[in-house]
Amino acid sequence: MRVNAVIVAAGEGKRMGGEIAKPLVAIAGRPLILHTLGRFAASQIRRVILVVPQQDRASFERLVASDPEASRLNCVVQPGGARRQDSVRQGLARLDEDCEIVVIHDGARPLISPALIDSCVEVAVKEGAAVVGVPVRDTIKIVSASGRVESTPARDSLWEIQTPQAFQVEIIREAHRRAEKDGIEATDDAMLVERLGGSVVVLQGDRTNLKITTAEDLLIAEALIRERRIR
Repeated sequence: MRVNAVIVAAGEGKRMGGEIAKPLVAIAGRPLILHTLGRFAASQIRRVILVVPQQDRASFERLVASDPEASRLNCVVQPGGARRQDSVRQGLARLDEDCEIVVIHDGARPLISPALIDSCVEVAVKEGAAVVGVPVRDTIKIVSASGRVESTPARDSLWEIQTPQAFQVEIIREAHRRAEKDGIEATDDAMLVERLGGSVVVLQGDRTNLKITTAEDLLIAEALIRERRIR
């Protein structure tokens, strides 16, 4: 079973502040993206398409080539597009010709469990599509544009969906083709599969699999790494 990964690290990270790309920001003395690649190097995956901002491509290539963990991967650095969806599509175009399963992951989630990556692959092989997530803990309300509560959905059916998300290659390629044709933009890749009527299985994720979005997230991630709370 040929499995590739597309790791999306092409966002600007404006909410982080600072002058360098978010994936290059250090966590516990190591660039964020190298933590992410290290987790994939510990999984069954051996080929990664790393999608990055065009202007930072050379920096990422040097970083990957110089890192012992990342160098265990066949890592192709690919410039991204204007939107995350465009960047994923660029990554899909660089998969091995015989690739059967692709794992799509946010580069800004550096604490993902290698075992969970492999579990996603196993489920995608059987079911076609698999994502990880955690049940919501807070009450969720649907709020109007004017700031008024419209409804309160039942919490027991709501999950926060994370990455990785794994798919049989032809399923996700068709989902992206249809989205591009119809002018649809989605916040994650599973939405595009759902739109085609495909079934997506949710695996229990981990709350430590946080997405680094703000400076506070960096502090939390660093504490988790230093306290060895990451599996």
